[in-house]
Amino acid sequence: MSTLKPRERDAIVQALRAGVVPKLGLRHIQVGRGREIEEMVKDVERIADDGAAIRFIIGEYGSGKTFFMNLIRLIALEKGLVMMFADLAPDRRLHATGGQARGLYAEMARNLSTRTRPDGGALPSVVERFVSQAHRDAEQKGQPTASVIRERLGYFEELTGGFDFAEVIRLFWEGHETGDEELKSAALRWLRGEFATRTDARKALGVRTIIDDASVYDHLKLMSAFVCEAGYKGLLVGLDEMVNIYKLTSSRARKANYEQILRIVNDVLQGTAKNLGFLMGGTPEFLMDTRRGLYSYEALQSRLTENTFVREGLVDFSGPVIRLANLSSEDLFVLLINIRRVMQREKNTLPDEALEAFMAHCSGRIGEAYFRTPRNTVTAFVNLLSVLEQNPGVKWSDLIEKIEIEEDPGEDMDEIDDIAMPLSNGEDELVSFRL
Repeated sequence: MSTLKPRERDAIVQALRAGVVPKLGLRHIQVGRGREIEEMVKDVERIADDGAAIRFIIGEYGSGKTFFMNLIRLIALEKGLVMMFADLAPDRRLHATGGQARGLYAEMARNLSTRTRPDGGALPSVVERFVSQAHRDAEQKGQPTASVIRERLGYFEELTGGFDFAEVIRLFWEGHETGDEELKSAALRWLRGEFATRTDARKALGVRTIIDDASVYDHLKLMSAFVCEAGYKGLLVGLDEMVNIYKLTSSRARKANYEQILRIVNDVLQGTAKNLGFLMGGTPEFLMDTRRGLYSYEALQSRLTENTFVREGLVDFSGPVIRLANLSSEDLFVLLINIRRVMQREKNTLPDEALEAFMAHCSGRIGEAYFRTPRNTVTAFVNLLSVLEQNPGVKWSDLIEKIEIEEDPGEDMDEIDDIAMPLSNGEDELVSFRL
């Protein structure tokens, strides 16, 4: 195991205690999922080699979907890809008419990450890297930098929204060259999808279009082409909490979002997309429910259905759907060892017999579910170690039986009420909220 930095340790401990996935130091606690990770590494390499890939990461609440997706995010960054990541929410989805899709794009753009900026906010550095390269090329050729930018992005004019995209990049360079910080800021706002109206964009930049609800996917393809021009190997888009589409009570809104997903699936599987990949995380209900899930849309069901030859004991990770299997007892034991190493740093280490007693206690409390959804089990173990660390005179055996662990209930769809929310077009759409 590589050296654990104090910053990574603190991030891991705080995140695990809160029941969320740490963004730093995942390699220190990762266990299992070896075959799945191998397939995802192949996808990353395919994207870097002018290909495309899409994966639906399916698992129960607390089963490790977000952890797995964050691990793949770090692998992609190490391989030279750029990452855009966002969680779907009632106000952020793939298709909408009231700005929710643009809101999703803006969140992804704010979270854009590179290897040197893994925590997000990397869009300015990507744009600066491109214009700096263009400026060096221009000096070698004895041409104006703006002309080189137009030349390198010339083929963007053939793509939907590409003309204004290339113009905004040129305007960013113009602001950089003249010291006009306001112009640079406006260009970055446009690239992040933060202009709500075309009028505002025309006043600030002179362009006639903006990134709106209808053009989100087109601009993801433009962004993948642009990051390649900037010297990166491709773009990987991560979308978690896809169950928020499943929870939309308006069948029309769900169908529109599923049609957008179908468009992405078709582009990727047919080879139309290039240097572009997608990770979409959701629950089994989001995938398989034939009334509200992806399987309710026949075209998606035919593309995402499982291999009929996969039966008990057999696996096939070549399809677009990856189901996260339950952690084995051995995997969970190794996970607890890794957490112990992170928290105790080899000092006053909790004995292995304490880990075995803790696992036996968990199994007795909630049964098989502590393998299937280990989130609460991990949180309880972190809390146990914290108490032992801060109370040196306390024995672990006195605390084990006092631990209360409940099965992660996930989202109970019986607790969802339908609330009419006004859209910008004057119509009402039923949006689900958990009470």
